[in-house]
Amino acid sequence: MSFDQDIYQKQGFGNAVAPMAPYGLLIIDFINGFADPLTFGGGNIGPAIECTRGLLAQARQRQWPIVHTRVVYQDDGADANIFALKVPPILALREDAPESQIVPQLQPVAGELVLRKTSPSAFFGTSLAAWLSLRGIRTLLIAGCTTSGCVRASVVDAMCHGFRPLVVTDCVGDRSLQAHEANLFDMNQKYATLMARDVALEATTRAENGASV
Repeated sequence: MSFDQDIYQKQGFGNAVAPMAPYGLLIIDFINGFADPLTFGGGNIGPAIECTRGLLAQARQRQWPIVHTRVVYQDDGADANIFALKVPPILALREDAPESQIVPQLQPVAGELVLRKTSPSAFFGTSLAAWLSLRGIRTLLIAGCTTSGCVRASVVDAMCHGFRPLVVTDCVGDRSLQAHEANLFDMNQKYATLMARDVALEATTRAENGASV
């Protein structure tokens, strides 16, 4: 897929923004409904979940602040919004619905924040920005789904709040591979640093140790 990179370079987009410690990890909507191609899943979401297992393990070992998000609506749908008008089946993601539970591979442990949200961005209408700021986070590593939806919305809001978004490319997924690739390209040009998992872990290690990335 061609993305007209020349015009972005000529206009000054795509500047490198190095990751800086302290780090946090945000895992967006890796819930059963998005892991299931018969519900909201498909594409490369499954492989992204598997890749995130290693990322989460490393984040825990390094004692980074970790946040998981779930899409959760009230049982009576009283908090339905425009997102639910666009995607009516999303209202089935209620507190106790199996589809709304975080996938078994990435179950939170004590001390990890679980945020419930009803909009694409993990920041909109939640305490996430304040929670990250309290812990001094400067770079936010981001995994989750979908790349073109909730990941992108959260990346833009992270940048707007002054955090450095680092999208871990093999730990994000989308039901549409075309949408996945297009949005990775665009986020790289405008909003975020993009790195594969192992590259990101190596780069953050060097930065934590005071070396140049």
